[in-house]
Amino acid sequence: MRLTRTAAVAASSEVAGDDGVRQPGGEVHAWLPGQNQTLCGLPLSRTRLRRFPHVPFDYSATDQLTGADPVGRICPRCLAAAGGRGGRRRQSWDRHSPRP
Repeated sequence: MRLTRTAAVAASSEVAGDDGVRQPGGEVHAWLPGQNQTLCGLPLSRTRLRRFPHVPFDYSATDQLTGADPVGRICPRCLAAAGGRGGRRRQSWDRHSPRP
């Protein structure tokens, strides 16, 4: 299995989707396929997290979960490690009006 840089989902439970494909549910973590741990450092085997390599981890910090969502919680450490900061980019700092 090759290593990829696109994070997939590892979750504590699974739910059957409308089309019959299994979808993540419960607590959701970011996971790089080919590794045995989440981005926040939890080992997949010891925590019994299920892997979903077909589901990309595309959550952001501004996502709001409701009671109707099968996902109950998004790991904040995985969210920070995956770069889910709402699209803010780092810009270089410039002084526009320097002192004499």
